[in-house]
Amino acid sequence: MLKVNKLTKVFLSADNKVSAVKDVSMDVPDGVFSTIVGKSGSGKSTLLSLLGALDKPTSGSIEVGGEDVTRMGDSKLIKYRRDKIGFIFQNYNLIPNLTALENVTLPMEFAGIKKEERIKRAESLLKQVGLDLAKQNRKPGRLSGGEQQRVAIARALANKPKLILADEPTGNLDSATGKIIIDLLKDLARTENTTIVAVTHDEGIAKQAKITFTLKDGRLV
Repeated sequence: MLKVNKLTKVFLSADNKVSAVKDVSMDVPDGVFSTIVGKSGSGKSTLLSLLGALDKPTSGSIEVGGEDVTRMGDSKLIKYRRDKIGFIFQNYNLIPNLTALENVTLPMEFAGIKKEERIKRAESLLKQVGLDLAKQNRKPGRLSGGEQQRVAIARALANKPKLILADEPTGNLDSATGKIIIDLLKDLARTENTTIVAVTHDEGIAKQAKITFTLKDGRLV
């Protein structure tokens, strides 16, 4: 369960304050695919950064699986991001000189998982997201956009996170491939019992979500 209570983020500049996120409260149960929509500048990316502990809120709280993320110290936050959060980006963010398989094993290596177990889980995840064995040993440059996003999804699942955060996960894909990726995320939310929060500009994607949150000027409407 993701539970957000009265979350606020204020950025200070030389002569004024900018409230990017204002008093946001939201709940997303385990195993649910949800979306955040809103115009550019509405606070979507800031909210996602706060949920992923990439930035700290000015006030309010974020609970994931009963743990209050906002009260964690720096060392615990590093472990939290590594073990409890999976990130999926619009630009995939794969390491270009590693194969698809190596990209997926990397988070598990940082988590101290043994090599044999890392490879076995990575192969299983890549198969689950529909990347065949021949392509698992290709580097990202030899994969299509849809295939690279499948690798990114498998990597996000590597350490069995409680929460997956996706920032415009279909933004660089054609509509047909984008639909496949969204169907995949919905299925993974159900089968892995993982909470997924996706930021999107696509109303068609939002309509497929079990829960959709709309941001306007940093507030939920």
